[in-house]
Amino acid sequence: MEDNVKLSRLQNVLTEISYPVSHQTAVEAFDDVTVLLADGEQNLGDLVEQIPADQFRSPGDLYTELNNVMPIEALGEPGQSDGDA
Repeated sequence: MEDNVKLSRLQNVLTEISYPVSHQTAVEAFDDVTVLLADGEQNLGDLVEQIPADQFRSPGDLYTELNNVMPIEALGEPGQSDGDA
């Protein structure tokens, strides 16, 4: 598995394990992966560990849950606009 992955490529990494997968198995599977954020980095296993779900049915399911635990630094400057007002 890749050691470092950009946030934009995270979904590709999540497909590298078999689903459904237990919470603990996912934590262990991604323990050696670092997600490169807009401002900093996070261990993917640590992020998965923060998710309260017992199991993930698909890579999409896990990705959705990860978006709920991502730090604000994942996307850039707080309050930054995605476009013109």
